Amino acid sequence: MRILGIDPGSRITGYGVIESQGNELGFVACGTIRTAGEPDFGHRLLAIFSALQDVAAQYAPEAAAVEEVFVARSPRSALKLGQARGAAVVAALSAGLSIFNYSPRLVKQSVAGYGQADKGQVRYMVRVLLGLNAEPSSDAADALALAICHAHHSALPL
Repeated sequence: MRILGIDPGSRITGYGVIESQGNELGFVACGTIRTAGEPDFGHRLLAIFSALQDVAAQYAPEAAAVEEVFVARSPRSALKLGQARGAAVVAALSAGLSIFNYSPRLVKQSVAGYGQADKGQVRYMVRVLLGLNAEPSSDAADALALAICHAHHSALPL
């Protein structure tokens, strides 16, 4: 199964694509969508939507794992994050993907073995689990961690 992980953000959205076959995980691609140069917030949302549609078309994942919205620093930040997440979810749905939502705590638990792991621990474990030569950027690592989390949880019997 090919899985797209999405770490939504209004300025930087991370994405990561892995392949999962049984207990084996394989790296396909990862990157970031940077929207800070867009003229207004609506264009940032469009950039996230369009870029994720392109990623889905290029890598043909079967499912998308998206981080649930967590309590942000301020209500305004939470609203922007929620809108960015919405653009990401609609892009994945428009590509025909099934959407799976995971809390940051569950993602950290799945990847690092500890629900309070810091970003450095998550980046390191993503590198180890996928056999990468270098650690990906923080946003891309979070997206790959989401995909890994889904691979682990989708393999569990219901």
